[in-house]
Amino acid sequence: MKVRVVTFPGSNCDKDVGSVLQESFQAEVIYTWYKESFEDVPDLVVLPGGFSFGDYLRCGAMAKFSPSMESVVKYANKGGKVLGVCNGFQILTESGLLPGALLHNRTLKYICKDVELVPVKENSFAKKMEGTLSIPIAHGEGAYFADPETLERLEKNGQVVFRYRENPNGSLHDIAGICNERGNVLGMMPHPERAMNPYTGKMDGKQILEALLKN
Repeated sequence: MKVRVVTFPGSNCDKDVGSVLQESFQAEVIYTWYKESFEDVPDLVVLPGGFSFGDYLRCGAMAKFSPSMESVVKYANKGGKVLGVCNGFQILTESGLLPGALLHNRTLKYICKDVELVPVKENSFAKKMEGTLSIPIAHGEGAYFADPETLERLEKNGQVVFRYRENPNGSLHDIAGICNERGNVLGMMPHPERAMNPYTGKMDGKQILEALLKN
């Protein structure tokens, strides 16, 4: 299994997700600098969390112009699997691979804590998971927003993957993660790679990554 983890100036979760994929899933992880293009077809591409380009303009707004993102878009349009976590989710919306936008938390404060995620059973990816998942969040701009027509389409098509049990940031419809219509691009604000540590007893992130890799 080969996974590309795309890193940008300001990424800080690339090694976190990469080491989890290596140690728990025996993946061959290739760290891809934002200036690098690729033409191969890995099993998964990950856009990790962090603060790409210092979150200037808007979170993810500058990262979308990177040569590596041109490759990611082409890869996704051909059906390749893409996971965007936190800042990666923001980049996916800015790049047009996912609809909507991530706005400032309604409290206007940075939030870092564990939250309870509810997998939405109408979604083909989430229905593989059991129970409510305890996953950390760490963001200042994580409130999902879309116009009413887009929200209606997401709900109708089963594209809402996760909801917050208790909404921490003001996301519309309590949305914590969505996918594209094809189901091969997933964006989520919580960090599954941070819930993969047997020493802390937090392992709910394994369900998410396992379902993604085996989908």
